[in-house]
Amino acid sequence: MTYQAEATRTSSTKKVAAKPYALVVEDEAALVELLRYNLQADGYEVEIANDGEEALLMVDERQPDIVLLDWMLPKLAGIEVCRRLRARSSTRNLPIIMLTAKSEEVDRIRGLDTGADDYVVKPFSMTELKARVRAVLRRIRPGLADDKVIAGDIEVDRTSHRVLRNGAEVHLGPTEFRLLDYLIQHPGRVFSREQLLDAVWGSDVYVEARTVDVHVGRLRKALNKHGEHDPIRTVRSAGYSLKPE
Repeated sequence: MTYQAEATRTSSTKKVAAKPYALVVEDEAALVELLRYNLQADGYEVEIANDGEEALLMVDERQPDIVLLDWMLPKLAGIEVCRRLRARSSTRNLPIIMLTAKSEEVDRIRGLDTGADDYVVKPFSMTELKARVRAVLRRIRPGLADDKVIAGDIEVDRTSHRVLRNGAEVHLGPTEFRLLDYLIQHPGRVFSREQLLDAVWGSDVYVEARTVDVHVGRLRKALNKHGEHDPIRTVRSAGYSLKPE
């Protein structure tokens, strides 16, 4: 299984705060180092457990802010680690993302039913995984989530409601900002017009599906103002996705 490291840009004006602690439970050495590198570059403190029993001991010693948990582990399977953590009152709400090569729907359902907050199938994009980690932290422990999301040369700052591309400010309307913010959290994933309507406009608002095309066009125009690579991909009969360089 091959993974490719993805560079992460950081802002010199980033707020100083306690680093969120991520426990990576994985026995594949190459993936361990890639996860460590990318998470540390994103501002996390990272510790590694190489099997399920070690993971439980490390959680007992110091509770992490989030656990990235492989399903197939030596000594104790990841799904059993997840079940035991959910059975304890002290770790019942601990954010857990399962990492697994098991891609069948029945396995995803089993992982989520056991208590995982998210389920990522190997091999995966590091950019997408980091977005999933941020999304889980925002939902469960919002105080730990970074208010900036970076994908390629695009940076979205939710606090200041600003967008930068290659360091230059991109001026967006409110709808285009929400659309980009949603797409950048799921880089590479294709969303239908209906899915984007629900996520950006809300399920209780009636808007025609073609409205999505109009706002995607405006977003494209703003992002590509200086002739940059177009990061928005149109997938015929499917929808749109963000694929930054």
